[in-house]
Amino acid sequence: MLTPPHDRSGLLSEQGVPTTLFLDSIDRWIETMVADDRGGDDFMSRFVNAKVIAKGNGIICGHIIIERLVEKHASDCSIQWMLEEGDEIMSQDTILEISGNSTEILKIERVLLNILGRLSGISTSTHDWVTITKNIGVACTRKTDWGLLDKWAVHIGGGLTHRLDREDALMLKENDLATMKNKNESEIDALKRMISDIDLEQNSEFTIIEVQNIEQAVVAADTWFELQKAHARTDPVVLLLDNMMISQVIEIIIKLKELNLRKWCILEGSGGILKDSILDWDASGVDLVSTSAVNRGISPLDLSLIIDGEGK
Repeated sequence: MLTPPHDRSGLLSEQGVPTTLFLDSIDRWIETMVADDRGGDDFMSRFVNAKVIAKGNGIICGHIIIERLVEKHASDCSIQWMLEEGDEIMSQDTILEISGNSTEILKIERVLLNILGRLSGISTSTHDWVTITKNIGVACTRKTDWGLLDKWAVHIGGGLTHRLDREDALMLKENDLATMKNKNESEIDALKRMISDIDLEQNSEFTIIEVQNIEQAVVAADTWFELQKAHARTDPVVLLLDNMMISQVIEIIIKLKELNLRKWCILEGSGGILKDSILDWDASGVDLVSTSAVNRGISPLDLSLIIDGEGK
C-alpha cells in the first residue's frame, strides 16, 4: 500500500510549537468563545488552586489551545499538566492543575472546559476508529465545526488531518468538472483536460481527484500517469472514490492493477462511511477512508473544574 499524503499536522505544529496558521485559528476561536461567555467578576477575588477532573474515559487533547487561552485571558494564572497531549485518561483522573486569581479562573472556566471536553471527545472518537483498522488510514474531511481545532484533535487521536483548507492541496471534485466542462465536451474529455492542465510544480505531491465510476477512475489514473511521465515525476494521485459500494471499489482496484496503474494511485474511500463498516473497508484494498463521522456529532468528554480552596 502507498502512504497517503493526508497527514498535514506538520502545518499546525512544529516540534510542539504551534505554527502561525494554527495560532491564528486558535486565537479567533478563543476570542469568540470568551466574548460570547461574558465572564463576570468574582464577588471576592483571591488566590486559589483548582484542578480539572475527568468524569469519563478518553484521550486528552487541547494543551496548545488551553495554554493560549490562559496566556491571553488569565495571564496571572499558572497551569501544570498531569497528563501529556494524547494520553489515555480514566474517570476521576486529574488532567491539569491551575493556580491564580479566582476571578481569572472563573472567567475562563466554561471556555476551558468546553474546549478541552470537545477536543478530547474528538480525539477519543478518532482513536476508537483507528484502533479497529490494520491496513488503512482514517482521515477527517473539511466538514468541521471548529475548523483547524477539529483537525488537531483528529491528529492527536491518531487520524489523518486531510486538507487543512482549500489552498492546502488541489482537489478536483464533481462540481469542478461541471463548472469547467466546455459546451459539447464530454465529461471524460473534460476530466482528461483538467488533469493534463495541472501544474505539477505546485500540486504533484498532493492532488485529489474525485471519481464516480470505474471509467472515470481509469481515465484519471492513466492521464495522471502520462502527465507524471512527461515531467519525469513519480508522485501518485489520490483518487477519491465517492459514495461507492465496496464491490465497486474492488472492481476498480482489479482494473487498475490489470492496467498497471494501481501504483500511480492512492485510493481514498469516502461518502457515508460509518464505524460499523470500517472492517469491510479495511479489507477492501483502499489506502484510507475519509469521513466526518470521526469528528462531527461526537459527545465531548465530561469534565469538571474544582477549586480546592485558597492557595498560598
